[in-house]
Amino acid sequence: MINLVTDAWIPVRCRNGTTTVRPDQIAEPGILGFAWPRPDLNLACHELLIGLIYLACPPGDEDARHERPDQVTLRAALAPLAPAFNLLGEGPRFLQDFEPLEGRPNPPDMLFIDSAGGNATKKNSDLMVRRNRYQNLPLPLAAIALFTLQAFAPAGGAGIRTSMRGGGPLVTLVRPKGGGLWSLIWANVPYGEALHPDELSSLPWMQPTVTSKKKGQVVVPDSDSMNCPPPEMFFGQPRRLRLVADGDAVTGVIQRPHGTNYAQWVHDLSPYYEDTKGQKLPMHPKPGPFGYRNWRGVILQSDKRRRSANLERYLNWRQAVQGVPRVDLIVAGWAMDNMKPLDFLWSEQPVFPLTPDAERSAIAMIEAAEHAGYALSVCIRDGMGESETVTGAANAARQAFFDQTQQPFIERVAALSNHARPDPDGWLAELRSVAMALFDEQVLPGLSEMQETRRAKAVAARKSLVGAFSGYGGLAKKIYQALGLKLPAKPRRKRNEE
Repeated sequence: MINLVTDAWIPVRCRNGTTTVRPDQIAEPGILGFAWPRPDLNLACHELLIGLIYLACPPGDEDARHERPDQVTLRAALAPLAPAFNLLGEGPRFLQDFEPLEGRPNPPDMLFIDSAGGNATKKNSDLMVRRNRYQNLPLPLAAIALFTLQAFAPAGGAGIRTSMRGGGPLVTLVRPKGGGLWSLIWANVPYGEALHPDELSSLPWMQPTVTSKKKGQVVVPDSDSMNCPPPEMFFGQPRRLRLVADGDAVTGVIQRPHGTNYAQWVHDLSPYYEDTKGQKLPMHPKPGPFGYRNWRGVILQSDKRRRSANLERYLNWRQAVQGVPRVDLIVAGWAMDNMKPLDFLWSEQPVFPLTPDAERSAIAMIEAAEHAGYALSVCIRDGMGESETVTGAANAARQAFFDQTQQPFIERVAALSNHARPDPDGWLAELRSVAMALFDEQVLPGLSEMQETRRAKAVAARKSLVGAFSGYGGLAKKIYQALGLKLPAKPRRKRNEE
């Protein structure tokens, strides 16, 4: 049995190796990061610690954020939370059903999002997921896996609820430059007031489990939750689970359907977008790398996409107070297809303080690059002919286009943050240079040995791509519009051509 507040159970990386610490010890100097064996567990552990600090001793306002607690103060502040953070034993258990559950235990690897479900195992369809990896779990690993599943829970079949942000939400964490783990955790804790010991019953596992068997049984946040998020935001409990242990290991998990069904929650650590009805919905990762083409609504504010509250809060604090460190943004999460995991994203991107005009210029650069990348892929397909191989080559070239323009984009946004004037012509020239080089690399080798028809198509496709960056042809219009550039006048045709 372990207590997640008072016991040392969290593996961390230090300057001189790895060790295991209590939650309060993350405030000690020299701790660099978490050291769980999986990146999704590391991501979830950040959320867990941010949530614990929010319950125990959050900053009350901008001034208080400068005065982060030390390890001794943090340990005293966390102590009253201990009764709510027992993993096993009699009484309430962390993130588990209030009462013992009847039924046959599942293998403990069901706690991992990329583990095969029962149907996948029976049908032998678990190609992209894994089965039977963990016959038992040490208690610390079981604890963080339990939290990870509740925080990121994907669809799981009839009555098996997703997390309050849906399956596999996009998570963004502010990372101040030059700081260690404690700086990262503290920078993401919302403003609020410490949870009083008499208020522990506000945590979902400290009261009879809220179920959702009847249609319409949902849990919505309090009306003032944006100003002071309720504790449940960091400790949602959509799955009805009960761990089965043998000594110091978890050997099974009993699950029942119809856990808490969350609706209308806006989580502090995730960006959101508005659907056609004006409803706020959490953003989710897409498979593949995260680059500047994905910045809208995550790093850059957008009309229909709103970056996470923690990033917005930090940028406002930095604008109001001198000496606040610059930050990067950790962008992470599971890319899911319903209940199937496709990819796990972990990326760190720079964040620049931008005026509204500079932010609009940066978004315009992204939009122009999107249209330019599309033009590149279309022209490659036109020049090589339609086939699965060609489509794959065109998609790969498009991704290479964004990879190769990533650093030039960052340099231009850094210049905008230092009050440089927008340079749409320069960005257009950058896009053209990269796109033409990728086209020539993909399409032109062996041109002289091609059949005449094939060669003519390649030459025509290259001419079309040149036109897209010169303002001529159907592919040019959107690139130029995005950058606010005027299309050149169409050349007048000679009489003998009319």
